[in-house]
Amino acid sequence: MKILNLGFLAHVDAGKTTTVEQLLFHTGALRALGSVDKGDTQTDFLPVERERGISVASASVTTDIDGLQVNIIDTPGHMDFTGEVERALSVLDGAVLVVSAAEGIQSQTERFWKALREMGIPTVIFINKIDRPGCQPEMVINALKTQFGPQVIPIPISEEGIFELCENDEALAAKYLEGEAQHLEIETSLINQVASGKAFPLIQGAAINGIGIPALAEAIKRYLPAKIITPEGSPSGVIYKIEHDKAAGKVAHVRLYSGSIKNRDVVTIHRSGMDSFQEKITLIRKVSGAKREDLAVACGNEIAAISGLTGAKIGDMIGDVSERRGTSISMPLFTVQVNGPPGKETQLLQAISELSDEDPLMDYVWHREERELVISIMGKIQLEILEFLLMERYGLGVTFSAPSVIYKETPAAQGIGLERYTMPKPCWAVVKLQVDPLPQGSGFHYESIIKGHILQFRYQNHVATAVAEALKQGRLGWEVTDLKVTLIDGEDHKFHTHPLDFFLATPIAVMKALDNAGSDLLEPLVKLRLTASDDLCGRLIGDIIAMRGEFDTPVIAGGKVEIEAIVPVATSMDYPVQFASLTSGKGIIGMDFIGYKKCSLNEGAIAKRRGVDPLDRDKWILHKRGAL
Repeated sequence: MKILNLGFLAHVDAGKTTTVEQLLFHTGALRALGSVDKGDTQTDFLPVERERGISVASASVTTDIDGLQVNIIDTPGHMDFTGEVERALSVLDGAVLVVSAAEGIQSQTERFWKALREMGIPTVIFINKIDRPGCQPEMVINALKTQFGPQVIPIPISEEGIFELCENDEALAAKYLEGEAQHLEIETSLINQVASGKAFPLIQGAAINGIGIPALAEAIKRYLPAKIITPEGSPSGVIYKIEHDKAAGKVAHVRLYSGSIKNRDVVTIHRSGMDSFQEKITLIRKVSGAKREDLAVACGNEIAAISGLTGAKIGDMIGDVSERRGTSISMPLFTVQVNGPPGKETQLLQAISELSDEDPLMDYVWHREERELVISIMGKIQLEILEFLLMERYGLGVTFSAPSVIYKETPAAQGIGLERYTMPKPCWAVVKLQVDPLPQGSGFHYESIIKGHILQFRYQNHVATAVAEALKQGRLGWEVTDLKVTLIDGEDHKFHTHPLDFFLATPIAVMKALDNAGSDLLEPLVKLRLTASDDLCGRLIGDIIAMRGEFDTPVIAGGKVEIEAIVPVATSMDYPVQFASLTSGKGIIGMDFIGYKKCSLNEGAIAKRRGVDPLDRDKWILHKRGAL
């Protein structure tokens, strides 16, 4: 039996969930159509999704297209929930990218397209809403060809489409030039090129009225590469989603690649950076929307929801996985403090811990000394959803502080840090580190250049771990990035060194090195794309300048102006609301995080130091030795 794990992706409001609903209806998986407005679609079944009318979590649903089992994963379109899309991408065999004929290529469309190409996922494009008054699908197709490449091939294939296929197929090109290219040869070439990421079939339609849905179903079956269910071999798979069920407890959604698993099997789980461990499966289910069906066994290339993997996290591997895939298309840009009901700190921490399991990008820190709970978020919509979930699922009413932008910092120059922790006995840990700045976007790199006879390798491992932890708060209070840290000297003692001494000494050496190097502040930037009436051009340019932004030459055509700009997150946080007011809701705005750049301390912010500063050496030693 053949199976296709298929993702649907789109910018918010492009009509993706409606397209999925119509496809399920057309293929017989539904007897009656649901509606996003009414909150009764198959894939938006969570209470928060039905109330808000947007997808906030990826949802699986199964249908059959002429004997092909299709597991559809409907993903969120709002930028605040891009992490859900990122995790779903790792398990897909193919994808449908939905583009609105009314709004064209939007910011999330570009982001998803880039991710699909980076991961080599075969893709069909569906231009939706062609029935909207004033929309021009041909302009959207031309824009897709310009931005995504000429191998975007409208179906049915025209002479132009055949010519573009020939660019990647010499044999077809020769027959085409001789006038001998047959329909079957053209179709075969397209199928092969789609599988290899060289061509992308395009279907047009209006999902809300079912227009184009049969053609989309046919394109999915014909052009996207299905797999055969594979029970042979050792079990292997990846966990791409975690949820918590009141009855089944923690549920891990797994894409299997090979082998088979059944209830009461013990599986080995691998996680990057730690030892593998084993868990026993207690329940296997097939998920289709809100429905759950118990399974006796799940096999390779199927998707299953598994209970019993209590220690599992998103990204964990089951068994030996050679098909590990991943990409990064999202990053939290804000932090907020969560204020819960008095006396409910334990319940709130447990709730946030569970929700962080489901969304690893929503990192959280409990500052014990200040008794403050701080979380990282993508945006304000995510906060609204989080507030709803905490009340609906856990009965916890919460408030949030105003969002603060997450800055970063980087060394301004080379710096050396030496710490000799040899008193009070018993202790002995000598650490000498060098920090060097790296180009923007390099991240953090660590290296040791000393041998085991100078410092035992087990202690060198302690230093490496402690360095990474210490860099979470630099001299300006932010995470330190774009640097290399090198262990250039060290010393332990045969009798006096305690196993935890290097965890104490290393952060002091790190902070000394950063103090000697000096620190530059890095602020996050977004790419802003604005489309509005051309009479607002001057006002929009003024807004961009006021936000400390840089912009390209505006493009004016057909009474509209399009402007692309790079602006700091800190100055543009509330701009979508202002823009909507300025354009009376008729303008189009897209915002994409693009990276960090240096800024002055006056333009950015220094964060409050959390916990004890390692440079307050005496207090730090007392703190680490549990004497405070």
